[in-house]
Amino acid sequence: MRADQVTDACAEHGEGPVWDTANGVLRFVDMLVGAVLTFDPVTGELTRHVVADVAAALRPRRPGGWVLATQRGFALLDRGDLDAPEAAEPAWIEAFTDKSIRMNDGGCDPQGRFYCGTMAYSQDPGCGTLYRLDPDRSVHEVLTGLTVSNGLCWSSDGAHAFFVDSPTERIDVFDADPATGTLHDRRPFVQIRDGTPDGLTIDADGGVWVALYGAGAVHRYDRHGALDLVVEVPVSQPTSCAFVDRDLFITTTREGLPDGAEPQAGALFHVRPGVRGLPPFGFGG
Repeated sequence: MRADQVTDACAEHGEGPVWDTANGVLRFVDMLVGAVLTFDPVTGELTRHVVADVAAALRPRRPGGWVLATQRGFALLDRGDLDAPEAAEPAWIEAFTDKSIRMNDGGCDPQGRFYCGTMAYSQDPGCGTLYRLDPDRSVHEVLTGLTVSNGLCWSSDGAHAFFVDSPTERIDVFDADPATGTLHDRRPFVQIRDGTPDGLTIDADGGVWVALYGAGAVHRYDRHGALDLVVEVPVSQPTSCAFVDRDLFITTTREGLPDGAEPQAGALFHVRPGVRGLPPFGFGG
């Protein structure tokens, strides 16, 4: 199965696609320039809104608006802020102060907590942390000693969380405690043999989809960890993926590529793989 290009090469480092159910559009980030991009799959229109110094990951807020992981914390945006030319100033929440570290990827659990992990700009081992932003706007450390904290998603019942620390070349699975938001009993789910695991999503049948940076592919693993579908992407560095009902959208990056190489890199891609996705969990605050 092969993904098709649906936009121009619009992002230097595209990441974190998520469906905006209220507006019928796909949002994703151009991470290191702090921009949120909006793609309308009906009209093909693409718009860009610069929000912060870094735009690492975003999820809808249940009251309306968006939560965005920025360079060293979080921003709470009101309804319409990603579409208005002159948006109100977000509410900023600091998670840490170390300027050598930045936020990277994250997602929400079914209880409305937003988790986002970090990495050192140098990618030094053990410098990353997984943070949790609770609906009361308090920030908590969940995991430490990570290197490149990446894809994170929950099963539909919230009992398990799937997680990538990219240099381990694995997808791991945790048991999730819905009452406290803790993740425990970490264990390998899949050992990746080709490429570096990056962003994750999950489908309604419990299949886990992972973008393989460097391998030009997205893999689906069934609930038992068996590889059962490969989506080829015509650039080497896919970064993440997200469902819109039965449509899978895939972000890509130009990171580290020479000028003129892979002219499609940084575009958004699409495939219809024959399964249905799950709507994203929103942030409760």
